[in-house]
Amino acid sequence: MTDPSKPEIQDEPPQLKFLRRLVTTLTVVMIGGLVLVVSLLVIRLSADSPTLPSKITLPVGTTARAVTFGSGWIAVVTTDDQILILDPDSQAVRQTIDIE
Repeated sequence: MTDPSKPEIQDEPPQLKFLRRLVTTLTVVMIGGLVLVVSLLVIRLSADSPTLPSKITLPVGTTARAVTFGSGWIAVVTTDDQILILDPDSQAVRQTIDIE
């Protein structure tokens, strides 16, 4: 005999089973992607940053408009439209480039 207080369990249609598996798979992939993005951000942000000089000495009469730090060089764009390539240790001018 069947118990009238319990509803009968019916088999799910195949489309509903497929949809449930699809949603579960999408959820797992999204959680994995989120974990991957967070771990890449942590790795990238915890990498060693370059050591920047506390002070840059420019030639007399020049004013900096922009500064860029590279690996083994410092580039300073001046207000008189020149780019000065400086040595990071001695801060001597290695090269001067005129901007036209």
